Amino acid sequence: MDKATDLYEDSTSDKGAAGSDLSRSEIVQGLRAALEKAAKASVDFLGQKGGYLDNPEVRIPMPESLGTVESALRLAGQEELADSFVKSMNRAAERAVPETLDIFKQTVKDMSFKDARGILEGDDTAATDFFRRNASDGLRERIRPIVSEAMDSVNVTRYYSQMTSAARMAGFGGSGVDLQGYVTEEAMDGLFLIMEREERSIRKDPVARTSEILKKVFGR
Repeated sequence: MDKATDLYEDSTSDKGAAGSDLSRSEIVQGLRAALEKAAKASVDFLGQKGGYLDNPEVRIPMPESLGTVESALRLAGQEELADSFVKSMNRAAERAVPETLDIFKQTVKDMSFKDARGILEGDDTAATDFFRRNASDGLRERIRPIVSEAMDSVNVTRYYSQMTSAARMAGFGGSGVDLQGYVTEEAMDGLFLIMEREERSIRKDPVARTSEILKKVFGR
């Protein structure tokens, strides 16, 4: 039985195994609504100016492999170069994240009743974990080229070159780093972190349940 048939038959059943007073269609509808709400809230939050840069929890730091370069610059009084480089990486992530919402929407659309039941019966981050398992490859594929373009527009590469050149002149060097890959992975980690917070809020705080189906599914 394929996923579409399985979901149809599950959704037409009288009661859902995950709750005595919820039909299977209500469970699927409620979990889809929760997933879409968590995804949109996270994307909107991080996709604004300062979404990454101004939030210590998700701020993209200097790559560890460039730690000696950063230290050398700060010791030499050229901390502005290091700060500009970090700022540019975060700005690139902020530009890339808004383009990921359709990936989340498609993942939600493909969710089966089995997925929904597992999320409903799971722990406080079960929905985010579902996205990690099912959306990460698509997100990575979508974000990386946008990050690359954004990095050019906010001068990440230029700041990187200036920073490493200044460090070499001071007698320090650092190992090479895949900047596009690094910013992409850090952007995704931040996205999932904020999503976990939103999911916990939906599960625990009645005020966060902004639709009737969310109230019904999570207010049992």
